[in-house]
Amino acid sequence: MTEAKPGSRRLTILRLLALLAVIGITIFIFSIRDRADQLAAYGYPGIFILSLLANATIILPAPGWAVTFAMGAVFHPLGVAFAAGTGATLGELTGYMAGFSGQAVIENAQVYKRLLDWTRRFGGLTIIALAAIPSPFFDLAGIAAGALRMPIGLFLLYTWIGKLIKMALFAYGGAASIDWLDAVMR
Repeated sequence: MTEAKPGSRRLTILRLLALLAVIGITIFIFSIRDRADQLAAYGYPGIFILSLLANATIILPAPGWAVTFAMGAVFHPLGVAFAAGTGATLGELTGYMAGFSGQAVIENAQVYKRLLDWTRRFGGLTIIALAAIPSPFFDLAGIAAGALRMPIGLFLLYTWIGKLIKMALFAYGGAASIDWLDAVMR
C-alpha cells in the first residue's frame, strides 16, 4: 500500500472544501430567493448583491436578469450593468470552485464534455461568449474552467467582460422599454 503525497492530500481537502462551499451557498441562496428582490431597493449596491446571489447558484435558476432589466429603467443603465455584471462575475466563482473540486457528478454529460472541449481549445473566448448570452450552460462553462485549472484571474476577467455585455443589454433594454411605454401612453 502506497502512502499519499502531502500535496495530493491537501489538494483533495481543498477540493472537498470547495464542493461543500458551493453546496452551502446554493442552499442558502435558494432558501432566501423570495426575499432577494428587496435588495434592489438599495440601489447599485443592492443590484450588485442580488446579481451576486442570483449567479452563485449552481444549476438552480435565479432571476437576476429580471432585476437588471427592471432597474435599468430606474437607474442609469450603465451603472446597473456594471453593478450587475460585477456581482454576477463574482457569483460565478461557485461554478469555478465546483469544477476545481472535481465535479464527478457531471463528467459524463454530453453538453459538459462539449463545453470542456471548447474551453480547452478556445479558452477565454468560450467563457466570454457563454457569459454574454442568456444561457443555463454558463455554470457548466465555469465548472469546465475550474476543472481545467484556468487561472482564476483570467476566468474572472473573461466572465466579467461577457457579463457586462449581457447586463448592459438587459439594463438598456429596461430603460428603452420605459421610454417606449411612455411614448405609447401619450
